[in-house]
Amino acid sequence: MIQYIWQRPEWPKFTWDDARLLTPLGECRLLQGKLLTKVSTLGLALEHQAQAEILVEEAVKTAAIEGEQLDVRSVRSSVARRLGLPSAGLPVDRRIDDLVSVLLDATQNFEKQLTKERLWGWQAALFPSGYSGMHKIKVGDWRDSSEPMRVVSGPIGREKIHYEAPPAGKLDKEMERFFSWWKESTANAEGIIRAAIAHFWFVTIHPFDDGNGRIARVLTDMALAQDDKQHNRYYSLSTQIMAERETYYTILENTQKGNGDITDWLVWFLGCFARAIERSETILAGVFMRAEFWRKHAEVTLSDRQKKVINRVLEEGPSGFEGGLTTRKYASIGKVSRATAFRELDQLVELGILKRSGKGRSVSYELPANTLSD
Repeated sequence: MIQYIWQRPEWPKFTWDDARLLTPLGECRLLQGKLLTKVSTLGLALEHQAQAEILVEEAVKTAAIEGEQLDVRSVRSSVARRLGLPSAGLPVDRRIDDLVSVLLDATQNFEKQLTKERLWGWQAALFPSGYSGMHKIKVGDWRDSSEPMRVVSGPIGREKIHYEAPPAGKLDKEMERFFSWWKESTANAEGIIRAAIAHFWFVTIHPFDDGNGRIARVLTDMALAQDDKQHNRYYSLSTQIMAERETYYTILENTQKGNGDITDWLVWFLGCFARAIERSETILAGVFMRAEFWRKHAEVTLSDRQKKVINRVLEEGPSGFEGGLTTRKYASIGKVSRATAFRELDQLVELGILKRSGKGRSVSYELPANTLSD
């Protein structure tokens, strides 16, 4: 008979080996400091773009972990609208918009008290129809079914039970203890360790019919925001969890069947956190590239229109638009005549910001290969 961690008499008093955490925690803090320093040099406009890129990534990947594929364009549109950035003007997808609002509430309002009503609101926002797939679920409240809440895999009739959560009748008491710990630990616990404990503790209680994993990740981001006092995230933990999903579920299951020592979980979490920060370099590569480009050309005088077009080229990556930037595309973006577009493109070539390729009607413009490496 399997005994889960919440069935042990010492629950929820977790133990861990501080010595094993010292080095990975130090690495996390070093990487975190380097990233925040780098972001601080971007300038306000690019900081907002960096926030948007991470928020899009977080929304897409936290849904993907649960097997839900979101339309990236719709996510970008919702994020842009929520952050007051130019958007593509796509119709609002309520599910996506509500998810983005939950992610933003957790980090931008991290100072606000965590209550059951706030958690209920987040969970209800994730399931605006009251259904998870084709199944009616309880939203805006703890689960109350007399049936065991189990995490299972495999075909119907041959399911493998990975975990069974506390029964519904214990949820009020379990969550009251969680809320008390959350409040008391805010000022007296190591921040990243606290975020790891919050994630494990919440997902172990599993208080909702559905959405527990997503809410656990939202709580993790909120705890991290409380730790570094940053309203904006510049790394996506969900992206890294998605990349390591199999390991994540294995370490979670092993710890939930363990004796209360959560050292292995904490070590894995710290490693995942560090790798998430390292991966942010890739997610934010375009933002960092634009910042470096404008630093190298700070003394060049360009019109606002030229800057707008160059930024569009930079947003598409080092090679610019597929097939290159043409006079027609410049005229469309800048809302000018082709004659004006040709003249301003010619000036950008003379300044060495763009290079011209092809002849006649096949002429196109792109960033020189060495633009960012000089």
